[in-house]
Amino acid sequence: MGAKKAVVILLACATCWAGMSGCREKEPPATATATAPAGGPTSRPAARTQAIDHEHLVKVQTAINNGLGFLLSKQNADGGWGFQPGASHPALTAMAVKALLRHPQYTPASQPVSKGLARLMKFRQGDGGFYVPGQGNRNYITSVAVMALVEAGPEYGQPLADAVKFLRGLQIVPGSKSPKGEEIGEKHPWTGGVSYGEHGRPDLSNEGMWMEALHEAGVPGDDPAMQRALAFVKRLQNRTEGTEGQVFVIRGADDGGFGYAIGRKDGEFVAESMAGSDDRGLRSYGSMTYTGFKSMLYANVDRKDPRVRAAFDWIREYWRLDANPNMPQLRSRQGLFYYYHVFAKALRAWGQDVIPDKRGVKHNWRQELIAVLADIQAGDGSWVNADEERWFEGNPVLATCYAVLALEETLRP
Repeated sequence: MGAKKAVVILLACATCWAGMSGCREKEPPATATATAPAGGPTSRPAARTQAIDHEHLVKVQTAINNGLGFLLSKQNADGGWGFQPGASHPALTAMAVKALLRHPQYTPASQPVSKGLARLMKFRQGDGGFYVPGQGNRNYITSVAVMALVEAGPEYGQPLADAVKFLRGLQIVPGSKSPKGEEIGEKHPWTGGVSYGEHGRPDLSNEGMWMEALHEAGVPGDDPAMQRALAFVKRLQNRTEGTEGQVFVIRGADDGGFGYAIGRKDGEFVAESMAGSDDRGLRSYGSMTYTGFKSMLYANVDRKDPRVRAAFDWIREYWRLDANPNMPQLRSRQGLFYYYHVFAKALRAWGQDVIPDKRGVKHNWRQELIAVLADIQAGDGSWVNADEERWFEGNPVLATCYAVLALEETLRP
């Protein structure tokens, strides 16, 4: 099932603030105009890290401003954003609002933001969630809304608290019942997970979005709900070492990466991967491995933990930005922009500026991501996955939200 996933993040200071040698004299002041489409931001987002050199800082500032200019040009008359002109969708509205609020030029009182927030609030339901009744994706949409409300500040404290409570209620816990009426116990493979529907088959994409929303809302990693989620995340890691007695273990390449979900076939629980299988078994792939990796970090798993190290080793083994790593060649660009987003989120959470791959090549992940996204940005400021429309990435509003949010992560410490 295609997921209208959304994830968000944005930027901060300038090169001068970062104190990079040789750049203080060359860098324009933070109020200088950056090239952008008409109606886009005119001030530069700033960097709070010294890991980006002057050349890449200019590239990322320009790319973000142009991307936001494109998004502003696609804002509907009602204040929202959507997959089709004139039809606002809560997920894209929340993503665009969050992206704008992370830019220094915009506040909740800025006209495009205030209109976007007003439209987003119209999707708020009586149970605290944000969604369109009958259209599904309640977890994804509410999670993205939570992240936008966090940025919007204290005025939205009550809707934020209600939305977090709603998300907690979506988690499968002992005593929950499946859509078929089956009672789910402590040792059920789905316990701790979050699904598309009412306690149906959970997956790592839903879970990762849910954990990120709670994390950004300030829920600590040792919270019981986060720890239950961690137990589910671990079941999807392609690693058997040390899993004796574990409820469910992926049988595949045993490489430390992650699959997608725990489904059922002929009455048995089976692992699922959007990358399929090869002669070694179920394939791990990039977007889910980075999701699993950051989710473990959000749940306070120690950086030296064997599971974290195994996932990090997978990242080093399959390092690439031209495709979603370890997806089959013919599908290698599926979910590419979602991958860029979780790539940036995960590596910033990890906190290492330069990553050595398994061949000894050192990668400044921020600069490499900036270079790739700046190179494929269209002249109107947008991005689109022209090779693959799966998971809605052929839509330029969604792909541009993913790209801007990923780039904004590169500016954060």
